[in-house]
This record gives sequence, C-alpha cells and structure tokens, in this order.
Amino acid sequence: MTYSVIEKQKINGVDLSFSINKQTNSNKPILLYLHGEPGDSCIPLTQKFNSELEKEFIFVNLEQRGSGLSYYKFSDSSKLSIEDIVNDIFVFINYLLKRFNQEKVILVGHSWGSVLAIKLIQNHPEIILKYIGIGQVINMKKNIEYQQSFLKEKGVAEKIINFEDEKALIADSLSLTRLIVKNGGSLYKQTNYSKLIFPFLFSKSYSLKSLIHRVKGSNQSIQYFWKELMDINFEEIDHFSIPIYFFEGRHDYHVSSEMVNEFSKKIKSSVSLVWFENSGHFPQWEESQKFNQCIIDICIHNDC
Repeated sequence: MTYSVIEKQKINGVDLSFSINKQTNSNKPILLYLHGEPGDSCIPLTQKFNSELEKEFIFVNLEQRGSGLSYYKFSDSSKLSIEDIVNDIFVFINYLLKRFNQEKVILVGHSWGSVLAIKLIQNHPEIILKYIGIGQVINMKKNIEYQQSFLKEKGVAEKIINFEDEKALIADSLSLTRLIVKNGGSLYKQTNYSKLIFPFLFSKSYSLKSLIHRVKGSNQSIQYFWKELMDINFEEIDHFSIPIYFFEGRHDYHVSSEMVNEFSKKIKSSVSLVWFENSGHFPQWEESQKFNQCIIDICIHNDC
C-alpha cells in the first residue's frame, strides 16, 4: 500500500490543501478527485480505500476552499458561487499541469463534485482527458421526487419540501437526505455512515482540530452553496467533447442512479455507464477494489 502526503498551494488567494503521491513519477497521468456534499472533504477515505490508484496515477484529492484541511471561515460579505469553486479547480489544474509538464488531467467528480466537474468540462474541455462521474448529479429538484418515491416504497411518510424559503429548503432537503440514509438508500444495506466516519478518527492526515474544521467547513459550504445547487439541471446536455464514464451504485437513492441511466441514454457523444451492484451513493468506498480496477482499466488500459 502506498500513502499520499498533504501539500498546500495558494489558489486565487486561498491556501488549498490536497493529498498527492509521495515521490511522484511525473510521467504518470494526473487523476484529480473532486469531493462531494458541498464541503464533504474526504482525504482520509481516499487514502484508505483508493491508495491503489497511486501506483498508476499522480492521484490528487483537492479539499475545496473552506472545506476540511482547506478550512477558513467565510466572511459575511462573501458572495461565493459555484463558479468560484469551479474557477479554483481550473487554476489548480493548470498548476498541476505546469508542475508535471502535462497537457490534460483525468477528472473524477463525486456528487457535488460531479456538478463542479460538468461545469468545468463545459468551460474548459481542453484540459480534461476523460471524466468519471460518481453519484452524478443531473437535476437536483427532480432528484427529490426520486427520493420521495424511494421513501414511499419504504413506507415512510412524505417529507414536504419548501422551495420558496432558502433556510427551509436547506433544512427540509437535508432532513429528507437523512431519511434516505436511515432507510439504506445512501450506503447500501447500511443505515448510518459509520463506515465512512471511522477512517477520519484514525487518520494521520486529520488532527482533532482538522476534524472540527471539517464539520464547520461542511456546515458553511451547505449554507453558501445549497440554494444554487438545488437549481442545477443538466438534462438539456446531449453532447460532451471528451469521453464520459458514469460509475453508479445500483442502489443509489441519495442521488438517483436511475436518473443517470436515463440521462446517459440521451448523450450522443462517447459515454459509458458502469454499474456497481453492491453499492449506493459511494461505490468508490463501498466497492473500492472494483472501483480502483475500473479506473485503471479505463484510463491505463483503455478497456471498459
């Protein structure tokens, strides 16, 4: 097993932390991972479950501004938007390309990170070789309908969502997601996130202070970005200028994998859907061995 190290780089005036292989071979392809939620930084999880990728790639996990090891308190006057985070990633990618004398990166985006990735692909496809979307977001408002349908099948009373009031929208949609988790629609056959919490408690990369910052970073990122996230709708897209791969848990009702299935059938460019039969919203950690091997097969051996 290999282990990454933590580095920092100032991007758009903010110190951003990221994990990267030790003694990196600069000839390996760059694989950049974008975490979800928003604010759900996850370096301890990729170090535990995805270190196999460090053998074949320059594997980088960026903790986005205000999140985890990149935490700082957003000011009351901050007018941050999704495009600000996308621009951070664009600048960071160019830093990596210059550092390793390469022209493109392979991009992996999970959940919220998949929103950032699609927007980046739309704006700057020239710096991305391939894209792998996990728990891909397509239409956030329609996703609530899928969540409600899943809970109805489980016999759970319908949760009314107030779309008109921003604070109520955040509270209602997060409450709905907690019900999804509790009823096994997020982690397959699990009713809580214990599997994803323990790696943080035993991580050498995260101190107690870092764990506190992770919670604070997640809370503030949700407050700043959730309303804009709920307006995301990619359904009108039918073509990408780069190869696209969707890695979807068959039992993902957190962000509906069935919606991704329907979306992928409409794409006229190169797209592949890889199913993970024993996963929900987190196949990269629920079926990590298969996930890692699929990444290697697609990106190194060109075999899907």
